[in-house]
Amino acid sequence: MPQQTAVITGAGSGVGRAVALELAAAGWQLVLAGRRAGPLRETARLAGQQAAAVVPTDVTDPASVDALFAAAAGRFGRVDLLFNNAGTFGTPTPVEDLGHAEWRAVVDLNLTGAFLCAQGAFRLMKDQEPQGGRIINNGSVSAHVPRPHSIAYTATKHAVTGLTRSLSLDGRPYRIACGQIDIGNAATDMTSAMSGGVRQADGRTAPEPTMDVADVARTVRHMAGLPLEANIQFATVMATAMPYIGRG
Repeated sequence: MPQQTAVITGAGSGVGRAVALELAAAGWQLVLAGRRAGPLRETARLAGQQAAAVVPTDVTDPASVDALFAAAAGRFGRVDLLFNNAGTFGTPTPVEDLGHAEWRAVVDLNLTGAFLCAQGAFRLMKDQEPQGGRIINNGSVSAHVPRPHSIAYTATKHAVTGLTRSLSLDGRPYRIACGQIDIGNAATDMTSAMSGGVRQADGRTAPEPTMDVADVARTVRHMAGLPLEANIQFATVMATAMPYIGRG
């Protein structure tokens, strides 16, 4: 079987880096996208992939996303997987205090960026031979239930679920599968404050358990490794004891 190629956004740290390392160990060729070249090069080094394509990308900019997928196709000839991972929580803010610019920043990155990257991957996967590929969107447990003061993040993650469903439907004629991984409390820089205490639905501040981000990466690898005739539509992987079931 020819070596497969994965495009990973937000690949310079956290979940994106962990997934890159896991896929590299499984033999995938990598296209690493993120805002800064330095962290992307570090991911490539840690993955042991000197041949990885490092493509600094602003996923909110259509021209930058077009350049990303042109670079992927130019380097490796095709794209078999997009891990649509770039995103931000934003600053926890009460609804009445959230500024328009803050709202737009979260929506532009989490939703518009995810759409633009999915669109770029879809176009390539539809036209390449053999046709098809897989898109895995990074949702969140916030695609199901919110945290306090997270209206922009929660709204975008609910919207990502709609994006996943539409891509799954529209991709059927072209052997393009789309699934979503909803992650809860993976230990990354983004969740570093959780062990010290985060706001709960009842107003308390309490620490929350986290899980190894490598467990997320192994789940993505499993989803990515399925034949295109099979798809994990939605998967939730979370710290077992986090306050998700029964949140609020």
